[in-house]
Amino acid sequence: MAKSKLVKANEQIAEKVVGGYKKIEDAVVGSYQKIEDAFVDQYLTHDGESVEDAKARLHAEQEERKAQKMDSNTRRN
Repeated sequence: MAKSKLVKANEQIAEKVVGGYKKIEDAVVGSYQKIEDAFVDQYLTHDGESVEDAKARLHAEQEERKAQKMDSNTRRN
């Protein structure tokens, strides 16, 4: 009987710890996304471009650079 009480107590502690971690994680990720959006808006958007459009454009440009790099590496070999 003592083991079952300890097991239940440990499970409750674990649930609270994980719940607290999730709250902190959500707060940190949310704050990072706000900072990222502000940076993209301030420095990386073109005239009239939304933050989402700028992120999509930057992602496409990055993929293009990766493809060019892979292409140049295969030519060397």
